[in-house]
Amino acid sequence: MNLLNRYLLKQFGKYFLTVNFGLIALYLLIDFFEKFDRFTSHQVPMDVIAQFFILSIPSIVDQLGPIFILLSGVITLGILNHSNELTALKAGGLPLRIILRPLLMGSVILTLLFILAAQFLLPHTITITNKIWIEDVEGKTPTGIVRNNRYYYRGSEGFYSFKWPDTTIFKFNDFSYSTWDSNHDLKDLYSSQAAYWNPNTTKWTLINGQIQSSSDDTKYSTTSFSTKDFSFPETPNIFLTPQIRGEASSLTALYTQIGSTDIPYEKLGFLVRLLKKISFITLGIPLLILGLPILLIVYDRFGKDLSIAIPASCGIAFGAWGIWGALQSLAIAGKFSPWMAAVLIHISFISVGLFLLRRLER
Repeated sequence: MNLLNRYLLKQFGKYFLTVNFGLIALYLLIDFFEKFDRFTSHQVPMDVIAQFFILSIPSIVDQLGPIFILLSGVITLGILNHSNELTALKAGGLPLRIILRPLLMGSVILTLLFILAAQFLLPHTITITNKIWIEDVEGKTPTGIVRNNRYYYRGSEGFYSFKWPDTTIFKFNDFSYSTWDSNHDLKDLYSSQAAYWNPNTTKWTLINGQIQSSSDDTKYSTTSFSTKDFSFPETPNIFLTPQIRGEASSLTALYTQIGSTDIPYEKLGFLVRLLKKISFITLGIPLLILGLPILLIVYDRFGKDLSIAIPASCGIAFGAWGIWGALQSLAIAGKFSPWMAAVLIHISFISVGLFLLRRLER
């Protein structure tokens, strides 16, 4: 790596850390004042509070990573232009694409680090912070888990197991409810192809199922039914507690979930979640490719002033987030291809950015 590349990468890294520390400090300060009363009212120890906010930092970086990359590149190039270093480099015969190449290399390196964090770091830190908030602040005891998109919940008298494709409606697939005697032997097992909760009758309706009941220590009787109502102790509202929802999933876990079901709309949902996560992590690269030439255009028209360039970059970032979010919503609703929703904004921003860079080189 030549001297110029090392120098520009060093500048890019320095401003990335500066922007990172500044915005994270502001984020944590606001979050601290919003949540501190909740912590103190539940008498949460200070070391646990400190652990919560420290472990929140990877999640903050994950949320703001693309804008960190954009601002780092814009500030680096803006300082070069302000100090006339960019003019000197261009006067020395270096094309603009060669000057900007280290900044793009830096964005790729940071994006790869964000991907590694999403795979190995974030699932652990989010799990811990969720556990602190749910158990220590909200006072809820975990009674359920999710494994391979299947819910397992311990009720007051038995155990529930089911698939819940859409948590906005009380419809469950591959439902089972089992009760056990004092010797931990199976007492009753209710299983069905589907189950519904009727809030009007406060009863469970099981479809195409059977009941296995213990008649003595060695025999079980089986009764089949097409539709039958039951009064289980729990209602589905309790299943909505965050303990049983897979909020922190690695990239490989999301990919595995795609193959865990044969139901088309479930596969689509898992694919959208995976592509959405990867698309957002990599959003910093197209933002930077578009932001750099816009910075130079702003400088040419309004003068060497970062007070205009930085707000313009932030406007690009928020506009990209808005478009990206709309595309993801359409993909979730099945109105747009999840692959196109994941790459359309990247292709568009990179194409426009490269076009502007070519015009600036003429």
